[in-house]
Amino acid sequence: MSTIAVVGGGISGLAAAYRLRRLLGAGARIVVLEAADRPGGKLRTGSLGGVRYDVGAEAFLNRRPEAVALLREVGLGDQLVHPSGARSTVRAGGARRPIPGRTVMGVPAEASVVRELLSEEGLAAVEAERRLPPLRLDGRDAGLGGLLRARFGAELVDRLVDPLLGGVYAGGVDGLGLRATLPALASAVDAGATSLTEAAGVSLPSAEFVDSTPVFGTLRGGLGVLVDRLVELSSVELRLGCPVRSLARRERGWRLGGDVPLDADGVVLAVPAPAARRLLSDVVPVASAAYAEVEVASVAVVGLALPPGTELPPASGVLIAAGERHADGTPFAAKAFTFSARKWPHLDAAGPVLVRGSVGRHNEPGALRATDAELVHLIRSDLAELTGITAPPVDSVVVRWGGGLPQYGVDHLDRVAAIERSVAAVPGLAVAGAVLHGVGIPACIATADRAAAKIAADLGSAGSAGSARDVG
Repeated sequence: MSTIAVVGGGISGLAAAYRLRRLLGAGARIVVLEAADRPGGKLRTGSLGGVRYDVGAEAFLNRRPEAVALLREVGLGDQLVHPSGARSTVRAGGARRPIPGRTVMGVPAEASVVRELLSEEGLAAVEAERRLPPLRLDGRDAGLGGLLRARFGAELVDRLVDPLLGGVYAGGVDGLGLRATLPALASAVDAGATSLTEAAGVSLPSAEFVDSTPVFGTLRGGLGVLVDRLVELSSVELRLGCPVRSLARRERGWRLGGDVPLDADGVVLAVPAPAARRLLSDVVPVASAAYAEVEVASVAVVGLALPPGTELPPASGVLIAAGERHADGTPFAAKAFTFSARKWPHLDAAGPVLVRGSVGRHNEPGALRATDAELVHLIRSDLAELTGITAPPVDSVVVRWGGGLPQYGVDHLDRVAAIERSVAAVPGLAVAGAVLHGVGIPACIATADRAAAKIAADLGSAGSAGSARDVG
């Protein structure tokens, strides 16, 4: 019987464990080792005001196939739900306005769509982008902030692109690279688009696709339902509170060091960049060095259950541009609010009105230094400034994600290629997770499927690997 160790019990690790079970059958021993006291990683469904509520990732990109396909495969397709259609807004330039359509993460296909967000000067800069000298990348990556400011001016970047990307990566646009964060635009330029406006135009999905396919999806009972189902169907040996401190090659297979060492025939590493760097430092130093170059951001989620009947704005939420301030000059602590009761029809029922505030930007700890009680106070103050809502919550929750979001900087794809190329050459070892090809749930599932396929192929080509066992 082969033993496979999956290090990391987030969505990437659990999806890999599930796929390994499907590929290897009931005879394989699959051990998931998770440092935290619960599985799921950034998928966490708790209780807020007596309602099941996601306090980590709240949704997935429905327009990618991996998450929807997995949900249906594990029998959760009937729990799939989509947003209400209420528009999101952005607070920028001291005002809150709807986020415009026909943009690629804020890069407009035509200047007219961002007219309401910009000053006359800012709009003129966007209109002029098409007339700038033709954009050429020649296969290189580019710093996103510098490129966009050079092409569009600062106002579009600060008021729209930066808040949108900050909502995905918890990082400012100046720390991100074009090819990893906006690959469709880079591909369009490589294919001959001479401006970013033109690149956005050719990258937008068709109107038919937009009308027929919701952008996001989630589960009626919270994404924790998926966590529980994957644990159940993968029939894993789940070890919680069990950090892996070292990884070493054996004559056949691997030894994982920790409080209870484990010998395994195959290993999937589905952990954040700092842990991957440490575990691979001796066995795959090239991959370890590449992981070391990936910076991470810390964030917090503050959930508020407001009294029944509290009237929310007619929007799904609001992004808050960096530098925005209250009327008295106080900076906002939050980078975004989700008006959950407006966004998700299944949460818009009689009972508490649920709202979620997000805190934290890369290299800007700011409000994250506050205690939980202080964070709740700051978020309530921000909410009052934005909406006028001052009612005390009937319940609240604060969940912190330290180092939880990788930053996709310039040349990130080169780092990922180095990781995958070096690990591919090592039998019985695979990697998965948000560092590689996207921070969203579908992208993580895709890396998990590839990692499981590699381990299964490696074990098959090695023949009978013999039995691994606990040692020590």
